[in-house]
Amino acid sequence: MTTASDKDRVWIFDTTLRDGEQSPGATMTHDEKLEIAGLLDDMGVDIIEAGFPIASEGDFRAVSEIAERSKNSVICGLARANFKDIDRCAEAVRHAAQPRIHTFIGTSELHRAIPNLTMDEMADKIHETVTHARNLVDNVQWSPMDATRTEWDYLCRVVEIAIKAGASTINIPDTVGYTAPAESADLIKRLIETVPGADEVIFATHCHNDLGMATANSLAAVAGGARQIECTINGLGERAGNTALEEVVMALKVRNDIMPWHTKIDTQKIMHISRRVATVAGFPVQYNKAIVGKNAFAHESGIHQDGMLKNKETFEIMRPEDVGLSGTALPLGKHSGRAALRDKLDQLGFEIGDNQLKDLFVRFKDLADRKKEVFDDDIIALMRAGEDADDHLQLVSMKVVCGTGGQAESILEMEVDGADVSAVENGDGPVDATFKAIRKIYPNSARLQLYQVHAVTEGTDAQATVSVRLEEDGIITTGESADTDTVVASARAYINALNRLIIRRGKMGEGADAREISYKDLA
Repeated sequence: MTTASDKDRVWIFDTTLRDGEQSPGATMTHDEKLEIAGLLDDMGVDIIEAGFPIASEGDFRAVSEIAERSKNSVICGLARANFKDIDRCAEAVRHAAQPRIHTFIGTSELHRAIPNLTMDEMADKIHETVTHARNLVDNVQWSPMDATRTEWDYLCRVVEIAIKAGASTINIPDTVGYTAPAESADLIKRLIETVPGADEVIFATHCHNDLGMATANSLAAVAGGARQIECTINGLGERAGNTALEEVVMALKVRNDIMPWHTKIDTQKIMHISRRVATVAGFPVQYNKAIVGKNAFAHESGIHQDGMLKNKETFEIMRPEDVGLSGTALPLGKHSGRAALRDKLDQLGFEIGDNQLKDLFVRFKDLADRKKEVFDDDIIALMRAGEDADDHLQLVSMKVVCGTGGQAESILEMEVDGADVSAVENGDGPVDATFKAIRKIYPNSARLQLYQVHAVTEGTDAQATVSVRLEEDGIITTGESADTDTVVASARAYINALNRLIIRRGKMGEGADAREISYKDLA
């Protein structure tokens, strides 16, 4: 349990599995959640918000199993301000060595109107629910949702109530990414100075990135006295995302001269977990993303390259090795063996079993026969391509014939739950024809929200990575695949997204999705 005596320690609260997973299209399978939780625990994350147990049976099972498996981290579940949510959350985290209940309610004028509660009624509910949670576990966190837009006097009042009711962590969320750094620091500082008992609890900050200031606001809050940062891997989260774990952790490490606080994160594990989260969530990391983007340690300008050759510190403020990069991009070729491939995977932070290596080696050799050189990013793309969401639908073979005027014919064969099915369709170009053939084999009403192609490496033989986002009846899923043939990559990405859609349909049958839960049960 955290204590207020750790003045120079910043506790890292990761909500990738809860707030991050609520991003449209970012839903993870049960096994993927367990894997990510294990990586978070291993890298030194202090508190893992494992999910929203009341949301569905799937969420409850995931939180429960993560709680049982965790070795080091506090395991936290989210609960709205009612006894049913809190009881369910307590049941989910009860097997954790260090369980925590995180309960919240919207306190701003806008959010009070949703459950139609007066200030006094909400204050009473906060007292009742925090007290109830504290009677179930020793470690309770409370959040006034939309705190940065809550009236100052009322915010002080409800924070004091939560502290007196037994909350040991008070989280101050910038729920809609509205605040700015100076305000963020001042708000935390004033609360600590004003609210009775504030010096006996940990204050936390939870910032969203709607105005691109989540990292700055979080670090400013620490300067103001907060000692817990809520964040996600790759900045995943609702709308524009949350504070990125890798950004705040590396900022504190690199600029410890002006921000004299520390975390216990093993930063050399950052790149690996970033890639895993990007893969399982289906959210590619933008190339110029700080710390973990493909270009974060790339230098193309002649002046920059000359400076790097003479002294790396001229244009790099941290070493690639500090975040888990090998610092090299040495290519493999068709004559490379399994030992070389395994060594490269180790350098890139991937741990795979012998059977998985055997399968990957076959695909690596196939790619090497089509490319002169296979680079690091090609290997990463192969790993992603081999991790389909499920095997309900599989591509068996395809042939595309393109004519003049942009018209194309796609001849497609797929395996649907073990049965071979084929179709022939025409379309406005090869990708359109292929997608129509897939829909003919597996009829669906999913709407294509995003189709994106980018080259993994340079050259005409480069692999193309294709991302596809589908939406059907409010369910959003993302698929990704890579191949030297863009149309093949497109087909596999589309099929991958459909497989995830099938999974989500099954999950929705287990209980309400977290994003569909409203305030109707609060009153």
